[in-house]
Amino acid sequence: MKKFLILQLRPENEASDSEFEAILRFGGLSYEEVHRIRVEQGNVEDINLDNYAAIIAGGSPFDVSIPEEKKSGVQKSVEEFFNTLFDKVIPQDFPFLGACSGNGLLGSYCGATISGTYAETLGSVDVWVTDEGGKDPLLKDLPKNFSAMVGHKEACDTVPPGAVLLVSSDPCPVQMFRLKNNIYATQFHPEADADEFILRVKVYKYAGYFPPEEAQNLIKAIRKSNTPVPKIILSRFIDRYRS
Repeated sequence: MKKFLILQLRPENEASDSEFEAILRFGGLSYEEVHRIRVEQGNVEDINLDNYAAIIAGGSPFDVSIPEEKKSGVQKSVEEFFNTLFDKVIPQDFPFLGACSGNGLLGSYCGATISGTYAETLGSVDVWVTDEGGKDPLLKDLPKNFSAMVGHKEACDTVPPGAVLLVSSDPCPVQMFRLKNNIYATQFHPEADADEFILRVKVYKYAGYFPPEEAQNLIKAIRKSNTPVPKIILSRFIDRYRS
């Protein structure tokens, strides 16, 4: 049985471990079905796609849109890793799902402009499925409108060249896109629920996502959120590519 490769980029252990558990929990995956790599820790071996059923990439506090001279060595190595990975994934149309940072990394690789124009603070937002999205196997027969958890300082300004827009919203037009048939990216977090985001508010309180003094108000609002549909998207991706 080929495993799912879980790529993580968060330097904070608490946030990284919680994200990993959330991917397994809401994706319906067992520990035996996955291979976890924390890319930000470095020393990552060359990825042989033949060994895996699909790849899921999580979020991070890194922003690809900041000037190169302001990027840390860790961030530069993470971006280099993903660019090398996309050199393999895209020609093979290999199953890939990138969330938040995965969206920015893939979008940037494909030539989309990434900026802070459509940044969103941590919380739930209303999104909608496009006409093309309604035909996609991950979204077909799901509600046309649903709520999703977001929290990002940058996003794709436009749909990446060659990609299809699947989900959009007023605050952030590019919420989900597909490249070819099997390569997906979401700006929202399909793995996250209210508890997961409350943890992230605490971990990233001083990371520039929101004014620190707003943390408690954000937590109160997040406690009221209900976002079941994105988790269905995650589980559908996993079910589709289970070998």
